[in-house]
Amino acid sequence: MSPRLAAARALTAVMAGKASLGSSLPTQLKEVAARDQALVQELAFGTARWYTRLDALTRDLLNKPMKAADLDLQALLLVGLYQLLYLRVPAHAAIAATVECATEMGKPWAKGMLNAVLRRVQRESAALMAIVDQSPSERVSHPGWLFKRLQRAWPEQLDAITHANNLHPPMTLRVNQQQVSRDDYLLALHNAGIAATACNFSTLGIQLAQACDVLQLPGFAQGQVSVQDEAAQLAAPLLDLQPGQRVLDACCAPGGKTCQMLEQQPALSEMLALDLEPQRLKRVAENLQRLQLTATLKAADARDLADWWDGTPFQRILLDAPCSATGVIRRHPDIKLTRKAADISALASLQGEILDQLWQTLAVGGILVYATCSVLPEENTQVIEAFLARQPGARALDIAADYGIAQPCGRQLLPQADGHDGFYLAKLVKLSASPAATRQESA
Repeated sequence: MSPRLAAARALTAVMAGKASLGSSLPTQLKEVAARDQALVQELAFGTARWYTRLDALTRDLLNKPMKAADLDLQALLLVGLYQLLYLRVPAHAAIAATVECATEMGKPWAKGMLNAVLRRVQRESAALMAIVDQSPSERVSHPGWLFKRLQRAWPEQLDAITHANNLHPPMTLRVNQQQVSRDDYLLALHNAGIAATACNFSTLGIQLAQACDVLQLPGFAQGQVSVQDEAAQLAAPLLDLQPGQRVLDACCAPGGKTCQMLEQQPALSEMLALDLEPQRLKRVAENLQRLQLTATLKAADARDLADWWDGTPFQRILLDAPCSATGVIRRHPDIKLTRKAADISALASLQGEILDQLWQTLAVGGILVYATCSVLPEENTQVIEAFLARQPGARALDIAADYGIAQPCGRQLLPQADGHDGFYLAKLVKLSASPAATRQESA
């Protein structure tokens, strides 16, 4: 299969609302030559990254919208446009290879249309894009609803956020403090010819100058280091883990924070790693095995306490709540296609429900850290404020740190062009049992 067709087919599944690139792309990669797989990924991710802008361009170029049955053809056209506008591929080669894909997908009748549209863009790209870019949201390739929410929440940081969202993400590592110091690992990277620098805020973080295969990293197989964004590394230290504590990592997959907590405090009495999807727990198990760590894995809905909680309180809870993932768009650009405005209120309700249930499992005096990879206040500080209003025995603790932006509750990190992802953190302490829990205990 040609790499352009493979990318188009992966995108078609996303555009149809049937998959993410994370699930659709691996299937297509199996159908292309190994030498072409990097190109397929670049085409798929790049087209998704600039989808809003490219889609606006197609609306201006086509006399009428494509039929639903030709969604694959639309995806192919977008892939072709991405090559012309964003890749250093000779225009004639990009056009010819894209047009030929119409035959491969069984739609040779579309070759003339594809050729005409792509050649026009080749000739008139500056004028055509000037029309598209009259829309502020289309200029930065963000869906209108998301652009407006970012504009409302972060007016001063809007340009920086949208710019960062359209960049290739950095590759960041977390050093396993049980095995090696950060300074020693930086030296190992230097000796291996891999350029890297220490992260600004995580004491365990290292950012690579260029992404590489993990198998090229010194000691990776032996568990010396893991891949984890710097912002995500900041959650575990807030828990102040102590020997003998029982800890819950809720919504734990793929297990990066689970492993970090066990590396941070190897003398816990128990680490329970909870996730809704059994399939996702396999990834957690793999990470634990590589790092030679032990945790109890449980597949269950965090809200259904009867299904997984044995009644013994936890001293510490990390809740990495399901969210819009609007802080990691640069890593998952298809979020721009799949996420909808209506999702945000539904997610906020879910986050509140999970918080309310997990709070019952937290011991008095215990700490819960709430984290999301969202940059939207509706999922972050507003969720925590509403929770505190419902739970008189809960109090938000200040996070004394120089990262992010202080919020009424917690701290918000925004995606940085040369640094961490977007992330939110709040630290809560349980001063007394909730009225509901008290009634249950006395019954």
